[in-house]
Amino acid sequence: MNKEVAYVLRRFLLVIIVLLLGLLALGIGLMIGYGILGKGQDPWAILAPEKWHELIAKFTGK
Repeated sequence: MNKEVAYVLRRFLLVIIVLLLGLLALGIGLMIGYGILGKGQDPWAILAPEKWHELIAKFTGK
């Protein structure tokens, strides 16, 4: 039973690590796309909630 629990915990930890690395890659990609390839503004601005409200309003027309 201990080997089975250890196996499941290792797989669960692997899934968590992959998800965290994916979120990190998404954040870095957003910053590169917005700050460097986009308008050349502050790359950290894309992570602000105000910017997301602005983008959602632009695409939904609200």
